[in-house]
Amino acid sequence: MRQHWFATLALVLVLAAPALAKDPPAVSPPPGEKDAPTALETSPRHGEWVEIPLADGKPALRTWVVYPERKDKAGVVILIQEVYGLTPWLRGVADCVARDGFIAIAPDYLSGMGPGGGGSDSVASRDEVVKLTRTLTPAEVALRTNAARAYAKSLPSANGNVATLGFCWGGGRSFEYAAAAPPIAGAVVFYGSAPDSATLLAIQAPVLGLYGGDDERVNATIPAAKAALDARKIFYEPNIYPGAGHGFLRAQGDREGANLAAATKAWPRAIAFLREHLEKKKS
Repeated sequence: MRQHWFATLALVLVLAAPALAKDPPAVSPPPGEKDAPTALETSPRHGEWVEIPLADGKPALRTWVVYPERKDKAGVVILIQEVYGLTPWLRGVADCVARDGFIAIAPDYLSGMGPGGGGSDSVASRDEVVKLTRTLTPAEVALRTNAARAYAKSLPSANGNVATLGFCWGGGRSFEYAAAAPPIAGAVVFYGSAPDSATLLAIQAPVLGLYGGDDERVNATIPAAKAALDARKIFYEPNIYPGAGHGFLRAQGDREGANLAAATKAWPRAIAFLREHLEKKKS
């Protein structure tokens, strides 16, 4: 009888285990720069290039869009590139955003600005891409992000919630776009500098910051942003990962494991934040 009781209890616990589990499945970070091309080639998800119209007769915004595999409508994440343009690595990040449940929209912010009216992939060198990216004015960045947002809102498979996710130069632009009107659902900032005080006063969306501990140039902007947003009761959570450098999500093989450790912690936090704010029903 005693053996039968223990066997019955064990069976109940096994059957109940899925119902008792509360934590979401673990998510791994996107591949680093070296492994991104292979990951893109072998991805099972549907990615496609689209041309998003821009105002004032400007060339269309060439954009990489990746869809998740899910039966219900999904939130949309607009990815804002590093200073290096729309690279295979960023497209690989977009693929992982879709893997983790969201529609990923990655515009080439240099669309129409390269040789012959091309974009990032038409520019001869990385240094030239950096120079070209730095010519983008705040108004031009906003125009292009607004166009991507309008496209996101038009997608039949989207649930109406939109967030931004940016890296390096794009991290700063993601932080700035938290001040957009109407407010977005949230902004994720990977090692991007905080905006100026006037922009901080206009921010309405929650912001998640993810920073390398050895990135003082960027991290020096955190305290003032934290104080300003706390004073207005706007959510801003800066996470600093010891030993990691600038660009740790892309350069995961650097800094004797510190960048990989940071990526392994930061990406799940980013996905949890996006799930919290993009899965909400529109009021």
